[in-house]
Amino acid sequence: MVELRKLDTEQRNQRTMQIDTLPTLEMLTLINEEDHRVADAVKEVLPEIAKAVDVIYEKLDNGGRLIYVGAGTSGRLGLLDAVECPPTFGVSTELVKGLIAGGDNAFVKAVEGAEDNYDMGRTDLESIGFSAKDALVGIAASGRTPYVLGAMDYARSLGAPVMALTCCNNSELSRHADITMAPVPGPEVVTGSSRLKSGTAQKLVLNMLSTATMIKLGKVYGNLMVDVKATNEKLVHRAISIVCTATGVDNETARATLEKCEFRCKTAIVMILLGLDADAANAALDAAKGHISAALKK
Repeated sequence: MVELRKLDTEQRNQRTMQIDTLPTLEMLTLINEEDHRVADAVKEVLPEIAKAVDVIYEKLDNGGRLIYVGAGTSGRLGLLDAVECPPTFGVSTELVKGLIAGGDNAFVKAVEGAEDNYDMGRTDLESIGFSAKDALVGIAASGRTPYVLGAMDYARSLGAPVMALTCCNNSELSRHADITMAPVPGPEVVTGSSRLKSGTAQKLVLNMLSTATMIKLGKVYGNLMVDVKATNEKLVHRAISIVCTATGVDNETARATLEKCEFRCKTAIVMILLGLDADAANAALDAAKGHISAALKK
């Protein structure tokens, strides 16, 4: 049995011992000061994050998927990152998936005991047809969640790359992973409440994993999210703005061009900059594996 008091996420924060007696502003100032430690903790593990991004990119570039597995806050953060990828980067809802102990309902209501089910980690991966083509990121602030370990062990048995995201040093998760990302932001403001600094650290890392991978896949031109899906009026205006920014044309020209290519920003940009029709622009992008910069050089 794991002795929780020995985990980094369960240590008592000496700076917040009297937080329950502080005036509101002082309480919030202390929380904010502790939050400042999170980015530095993530900075310490950037080399490991970079390794993970390169592995994930290779798998996705060859037709695989990125699968996040977690429980509680960690599982919710994985699901959140996964569901934000399609509207942001124009990818399939199957490309990045999040699995949470207890199923999707556990996102809004805790399913007690689900995280302790080691075998369910494997079962949930089997249910989505997980294979060696895919990449797995197991997420657990404490670094010990049985559900996550079960999924990681199954993924490794198939020969898939397995990465761990935890907020504890020398965790059990790290012994089941090929790459471990362990930002340790220090004891929580409220002892053991890993939804705070640990959750923030995990969110930052997950943002990096998906965003950097999508950039490498050609989903970003400069710093513009050129594969955004114009699924509502706000995103239609964003698509127009992106095309204007990338090409220097006015709003009317941008909209007219987008209407000729099903509101695909990348196609519209190449059409304008190279003077091509939609079919030729799409062909140029296909030859460049979706990278606008490469298409413009040909």
